[in-house]
Amino acid sequence: MRPDHVLPTPEDTHALGRELAGVLRPGDLVVLVGPLGAGKTALTQGIGAGLGVREPVTSPTFVIARVHRDGRVPLVHVDAYRLGGMADVDDLDLDASTGESVTVVEWGQGLVEHLADEHLEVRLDRGDDDVRTARLVPHGPGWAERIAG
Repeated sequence: MRPDHVLPTPEDTHALGRELAGVLRPGDLVVLVGPLGAGKTALTQGIGAGLGVREPVTSPTFVIARVHRDGRVPLVHVDAYRLGGMADVDDLDLDASTGESVTVVEWGQGLVEHLADEHLEVRLDRGDDDVRTARLVPHGPGWAERIAG
């Protein structure tokens, strides 16, 4: 899996999510970083599809976290945008489910990395031409191997 991706359409973003789902396993933490409209939810929808989630994967902005249990691995989808800090993250009790789930956190940079020994950061951006880009940044040797291999 290469680290840099150009994503001209939402379908390309979904496809990257499906590809990423192929290397995800229980206990994985994926932190999505990027501005509004960069494709964080679209990428998570692709991850959900790749994990076999049958129910719609929608933005958890107002509920903060959604759990999708109907895939090959449970998917915990979190939107940390409105969280004020680490205490709010701790109140969600995410660490109770991280061992058996794939946890994807939008806006989680600097807030959730402590939930796992290693994690994958996906930096998403949107250009003036609406073309999105993604950079996969592994944090830890296990993720570095998966991205390289």
